[in-house]
Parts: sequence; C-alpha cells; structure tokens
Amino acid sequence: MILESALLDVLPGREEAFLAAFTQARPLIAGRPGFRSLELRRCLDEGRGSRFLLQVEWERLEDHTEGFRRSAEYQQWRELLHHFYAPFPEVEHYGEPLLRA
Repeated sequence: MILESALLDVLPGREEAFLAAFTQARPLIAGRPGFRSLELRRCLDEGRGSRFLLQVEWERLEDHTEGFRRSAEYQQWRELLHHFYAPFPEVEHYGEPLLRA
C-alpha cells in the first residue's frame, strides 16, 4: 500500500467552493484502478482554515503516478481543483508504516 499525501492551501474565501468541487472530483479518482481510499481533512489551527490535508491510499505507486495522472479523469480533476491552490501543493508518497502505536 502507498499513501499519497498533499497539503492543499486553498485561496482564502474559496474553501466552500473548493469543497463543492472536491465532491464532484472524488468519483474521478475513486474509480481508478489501484485506488483504495481517500481522506480530506481541514486544518483546525487558528488562521489555517484554508489548509486541507489530502491523503489517498493506492495499491502501488504507479497506480497514482502513471495510472491516474496520465488518465482523462486526471485532466478533469485538474480542471475542477487546481485553480483553488496557492501555492501549488507538493505531493509526496509514503510506504508501509514503520511504527504504529
């Protein structure tokens, strides 16, 4: 299992529009081969209500980097969501947990 993680800094004042667009975009990623699950969380810290944490579980790294990112669904994902971010998020991928408590 691979965990994709991205901090999404949404333009202030655009949070509700972003959440509505994300609701539309979710099926585009959820239907892709290798997709396991997705979580989107909003930051609770004062002054950070425009920051969201996106975590997506994939079967393999290639399911995201090649399968999803090279798909027509990703082009739709980009059109729906990418104009909300400033700066553009850095996406990272993580392997299996090394420690769990």
